[in-house]
Amino acid sequence: MAVENVVVVINSNGMGVAEKTLSRKLVRTYLGVLDAGDILPRAICLYAEGVKLVVKGSPVIEEFEALVAKGVDVLVCTTCLNHFGVMNELAVGSAVGMKEIVEAQWGAAKVITL
Repeated sequence: MAVENVVVVINSNGMGVAEKTLSRKLVRTYLGVLDAGDILPRAICLYAEGVKLVVKGSPVIEEFEALVAKGVDVLVCTTCLNHFGVMNELAVGSAVGMKEIVEAQWGAAKVITL
């Protein structure tokens, strides 16, 4: 398993512009493919609606936990968590400021936005 110098950005509560069920299914599949194929980014940055994917009750918590266990940093925007009132519900990842998110992105060889 090799962690690549890639950062994935998730800024919506799923993947793509689609009905919520499909969008969530797509993000679950994407994260599962990363895990199963050992195609690991250095970090996944979540902000805006994306933070809802790593709070209690999210259907993709297990996928994020598996990636964290393999060394992927999950960086979650504190401003966004506070905005949605879910700071205390963060289930996986680290609550960080925008400075840490910017540093992760600028330090990456490639940034992929879902």
